[in-house]
Amino acid sequence: MLIVKKFGGSSVANKERIFRVAERCIEEYKKGNDVVVVLSAMGDTTDELLAKAADINPNAPKRELDMLLTTGEQVSVSLMAMAMHALGVPAVSLNAYQVMMHSTSRYGNARFKRIDSERIRHELDSRKIVIVTGFQGVNKYDDYTTLGRGGSDTTAVALAAALRADACEIYTDVDGVYTADPRVVKNARKLKEITYDEMLELATSGAKSAS
Repeated sequence: MLIVKKFGGSSVANKERIFRVAERCIEEYKKGNDVVVVLSAMGDTTDELLAKAADINPNAPKRELDMLLTTGEQVSVSLMAMAMHALGVPAVSLNAYQVMMHSTSRYGNARFKRIDSERIRHELDSRKIVIVTGFQGVNKYDDYTTLGRGGSDTTAVALAAALRADACEIYTDVDGVYTADPRVVKNARKLKEITYDEMLELATSGAKSAS
């Protein structure tokens, strides 16, 4: 089986949590499954980077903001790969450019156009756990873009669809997939089942979801 797992910033906020996630992914890997992990930036990293940008220039160009913000996820995935290696399991971290996750050029709120699966499949064939940056794409100018609210969820679902994964597991603090954020919208409905296309549409709208 090929399984995509997505973990949010709170799940990788410190060393202990990083190793906890690593162990969970390794458990799946040792069952003989192919595992692709999508990560958000650690803890409050994105907010901290935005604050740094605002301190330098409150009206910073959106391209430069995206260039800055995408560094947060790169820290997460590289540390996760290091943790897995420390636990004796081969892993590789990849960013949006290395995967070639093609997006539109709307900085700060881009959408995926196409995802190349060749690099990920090559690494999976080498029996590595593949760890991919969430929240980011690359446009036709080879610039980094960010996907806006729910961007890492979007990445996980889009990758799962591109790879024809058997499962896409999104770990968060709600108990299923809803039509809207249940903490904000009182009449949000929990869905019993959902297709990849429907999941991708919800994820790009910032829907809240969990495995």
